[in-house]
Amino acid sequence: MTVQGVKIHSKVAPKAQAELFTDGALKFLAALHRTFESTRQSLLVAREDAQRRLDSGVPLDFPKETAHIRAEPSWHCVPPAPGLEDRRVEITGPTDRKMVINALNSGAKTFMADFEDSSAPTFANMINGQVNLRDAIRRQIDFETGGKSYKLSENPAVLIVRPRGWHLDEPRVTVDNQPMSGSLFDFALYFYHNAHELVKRGYGPYFYLPKMEHYLEARLWNDVFVFSQSYIGMAHNTIRATVLIETLPAAFQMEEILFELRNHSSGLNCGRWDYIFSFIKKRRADRSAVLPDRKDVTMTVPFMDAYVRLLIQTCHKRKVAAMGGMSAQIPIKDDPKANEVAMAKVRADKLREVTAGHDGTWIAHPLINKIAREVFDQNMLGPNQYYVLRSEVKVAAADLLSTAVPGKITSEGVRENVETCLAYTAAWVGGNGCIPLNYLMEDAATAEITRVQLWQWVHYGSRVSDTGAPITAEYVDALVKEIAPNLGKIVAGLKEADVNIAAEYLKGQVRRRWPSEFLTSDLMGYLAVRDGVEPGLQRAAL
Repeated sequence: MTVQGVKIHSKVAPKAQAELFTDGALKFLAALHRTFESTRQSLLVAREDAQRRLDSGVPLDFPKETAHIRAEPSWHCVPPAPGLEDRRVEITGPTDRKMVINALNSGAKTFMADFEDSSAPTFANMINGQVNLRDAIRRQIDFETGGKSYKLSENPAVLIVRPRGWHLDEPRVTVDNQPMSGSLFDFALYFYHNAHELVKRGYGPYFYLPKMEHYLEARLWNDVFVFSQSYIGMAHNTIRATVLIETLPAAFQMEEILFELRNHSSGLNCGRWDYIFSFIKKRRADRSAVLPDRKDVTMTVPFMDAYVRLLIQTCHKRKVAAMGGMSAQIPIKDDPKANEVAMAKVRADKLREVTAGHDGTWIAHPLINKIAREVFDQNMLGPNQYYVLRSEVKVAAADLLSTAVPGKITSEGVRENVETCLAYTAAWVGGNGCIPLNYLMEDAATAEITRVQLWQWVHYGSRVSDTGAPITAEYVDALVKEIAPNLGKIVAGLKEADVNIAAEYLKGQVRRRWPSEFLTSDLMGYLAVRDGVEPGLQRAAL
C-alpha cells in the first residue's frame, strides 16, 4: 500500500490497517485532503476571528447577510431517507465490537456510532471501530468472548456515524506532510468501504456532524458529500446528515445550516451538554455569563429553553427531524429506590421533549430504551412530528443569550466538577472516551463543561455560597491534591501516570488567560506519541 504523499505513522492494529488502508482508500483520503484542507484551515481561522469579536464586546446575532434565507418559506430539505422516517429513540456510544452489537440490538430505532465525544481517538480505537462497523453492515460481526456469544439480531437499529469535528487533526495519517482532518479521515474510511453496500441493503451512508460554528462549515460538509458521491459513482443526495447544534454561534444559524445541507439533510439535534460548554466558552470575556453549579443548568433555564424551541420550529418549517438530547442516566442496579428516582428523571426529560415537538431522543444505555420508547409511543403516534410547526415561537437573540439561571455555586458543585474533569481526562488519555461516573454516562462534553466552569469561577473570583470562600487556583489545587489519589476507586482501570497528566492539565487550565478551545485538541499529542508518532509530526501540543 503505497500512495504518493500519504504516510501512516503508526503500526498499531496491523490487521485493521491492512484491511482498511487499501490503495483505493488511501487515494480517496488524499483526494479529500488535497481538495478541502485549505478550506478547513480558513474556517478554523474564521472561528478565531469570531471569538476576538465576541471578546471585544460585539454580541452574537442572527446574520444579516442571510436574512433572505430565513425569510423565504418555500425551500425545504429532502424527504427522510430509508430508515430515518421514524427516529423516536436513538442510542449512542463508541465503536468497540461488543458495544456495536449491543447498541444495534437495543431496540432503539437508530444507533449513532461515535468516533467523537464518547471515543478516545487512539489509532486502535479509530480503525478497529471502522472494521467493526464494516462487519456489522455485512452481518459478519458476531463473536464469542468469556464463554458468551454476541450476535446481531434480525432487525438491528439503523446505523448513523459521527466523525470527529472540524477542529481535530488525525496525526497518525499525513498527506503531503500535513496531518489529515479527523473529520475527513473518519468520514472517508466509512464512506469508501460501506456506502455502496449500505445502499444495496436498503439504507445509505448516514452521518451526525458535530461542533460546527458557522453555516460555511456546513457548506464544506456539503461540498465533501457532493465530491465523494461523484468519486465513487453514487447518486447525488444519497448521503444524509444530521447536524448537532451544540455551539452557541450555530444556534443563530440553524436555518442557514439546513439550507447549505438541504439536499443531504436529515435534521438537527439538541447537543445539550456541548451547547452549555460552548455558552460558557464563547462568552469567556463576559462577567455576566458566569453560571451556577452544573446541575442547575437544566433544559428548562431560559437560554436552553429558547434554543430548544427555536430548533424545533426551524426543523419543522423545513420538514426535517428535530432530535432531542441525551439522557446520561444509567441504571442503578444495587439500589432500587435510587434507580427509580433516576428513571423518573429520564421519563420527565423525554416527556418534556416529545410534548415540545421533538421527533426523537437520545439514550446512552440499552436498558433506558424501554422508558424512552414508552414515552414517545404514548405521545407521538405517527413516525415524527413534522406537523408541529410551533409557529407561535418567537426567539430573539437576547433569549439565546439570557444568563437568568437560578442556582448557586456551592463547594460540592466545585468538588464534583474537579472530580469529573480529572476522572474523564485521565480515562481519555488512557484510551477510554466514555465512563460511568456517579450513575451517569460521561463523555467529553461533560468534562468540557467542568473544565470551563472551573476556569470561569476562578477567572471572575466567584465565591462558594455555603462558606463564602473565594474560588481561586489554589482552591482548585487543593481539591485536585485531595481527589486525584482516590480516582481509581471511582473509575476502574485508571493509571497513575494518566491521573497525573489530568491533574497538571486542570491546574494549568484554571490559570490561563482564556480556557483552551478543546481538551481533546490539547491532549491529542499524548495519544499520538503513544501510537508511535514523532512529536514533531503533529500539531497537537503535549
